[in-house]
Amino acid sequence: MKHLGPVAGEDHGLTHKGGIVADLNQSLAENRRILRELLDTIRACETNWNQPAAPGKWSPAQITEHLARSLEESALVVRGTKNSFPVLPAFLRPVIRLFFLRILRKERLPRARTSRAFNPVTGSATAAAGAARLEAALLTLEQDCRTRVAGGLQVHSGIFGTVGVGDFARFQGLHMRHHHAQYTRIL
Repeated sequence: MKHLGPVAGEDHGLTHKGGIVADLNQSLAENRRILRELLDTIRACETNWNQPAAPGKWSPAQITEHLARSLEESALVVRGTKNSFPVLPAFLRPVIRLFFLRILRKERLPRARTSRAFNPVTGSATAAAGAARLEAALLTLEQDCRTRVAGGLQVHSGIFGTVGVGDFARFQGLHMRHHHAQYTRIL
């Protein structure tokens, strides 16, 4: 996913921080590939849609709802509007941004707990409805990312501070991939 950089005089929404160069088009294409894998897995979970893998773990319905909420709220971040993500003190954001960049470099999210807004009690009634919700959420994020880049703007996150749109989109794909393993444990 690494590039040499943009063609002279062109801005492709590339971010050059920590040696990472994420192109928005590549990030979005990878997100769609991950989504296709998730949708196949979600459909395979139809018979145990509301059954968690173990006590205290999420069901496929809850995982899907968590991902859909995360993508929807991330689209709001990209738009620069009010969202449900926590807002960290400004002095912490550069430190957290280092973790963000490390995640992009290693292409792996650490284990972590989510905030209450992203911790669903239930999810969509069926796998098909959950899949449709997740697909719509990713489409919205993709459209908002393209609009943001067309305006020559970066993403201003209350968690990470200012990051490139391509990097922010790539992070969302890593988040989806991170949760894919939870589905496979349920199958």
